[in-house]
Amino acid sequence: MYGMKSLKLIQLPKISDPRGNLSFLEGNKHIPFEIKRAYWIYDVPGGETRGGHAFREQQEFIVAMSGSFDVIIDPGSGRKKKFSLNRSYVGLYVPAGCWRQMTNFSTNSIALVLASTHYHKSDYIRSFEDFRTFASQPSELISGLTLNNLHYSNPSIDIAKTSVHDCKLIELDKNHRDKGNITVVENGGIVPFDINRVYYLYDVPGGEERGGHAHKELYQILIAAGGSFDVVLDDGKEKRTVHLNRPYQGLKIVPGIWRELVNFSSGSCCLVLASHKYEEGDYVRSFNDFMNYKIV
Repeated sequence: MYGMKSLKLIQLPKISDPRGNLSFLEGNKHIPFEIKRAYWIYDVPGGETRGGHAFREQQEFIVAMSGSFDVIIDPGSGRKKKFSLNRSYVGLYVPAGCWRQMTNFSTNSIALVLASTHYHKSDYIRSFEDFRTFASQPSELISGLTLNNLHYSNPSIDIAKTSVHDCKLIELDKNHRDKGNITVVENGGIVPFDINRVYYLYDVPGGEERGGHAHKELYQILIAAGGSFDVVLDDGKEKRTVHLNRPYQGLKIVPGIWRELVNFSSGSCCLVLASHKYEEGDYVRSFNDFMNYKIV
């Protein structure tokens, strides 16, 4: 079967911390493709099934950021494979050409899906009969399909001059469906940069604080994929606090802003989309050093 041999579970880095755990991944490093699109599924009623389609070209990585669910893979021959995802640091890589469904969602579960292509209607196979035909002759049906894989340059900025007012709340798409809501973002669209790294915080005890650093070049969008928390922004002259409690709202943070995450609610999950891969030299971890950067 086309693509089935590459299907596999991938263990992600897990940074254990008494203030809350963190897992992260980078395109072409932890997963075998560049990230072009990200979406997360939430508020799924018990007993519902999501998915029921295949892709001609798109590869996916699926992880349970919160709760649990099963991913059912059918190669077209009737021999199904079931993968139970219930750890935030283990995800399933699904190559192109696999029929997949997501089912058995637990209460308050959140499914994060990272995709290798931008949305393209022609890439979807939504009928199982069409999929069985595709499975028998994928090379014929895939020919001529060109997906948008453009790269977007990350905007340059003078971090000495950035302010808390450059950080904006972004209303993300909320696709309400009876089988569970879904929010989708793509590079170069609502996300004004290429997503090169994704990480998320979970298991944060009440009263703990996370963050407490700034970046020299990295742009990021913070989303309360589950629960709620506050983001305290500081540009060296002014402070601003933003409350995040909707999975369809994101806070864009520009470089040169000191930020801290506080007031996590029980079971909250902070999702971060980042413009750069991890570089320790991009972090400013001391507030005194940060203030030196902000002196014009």
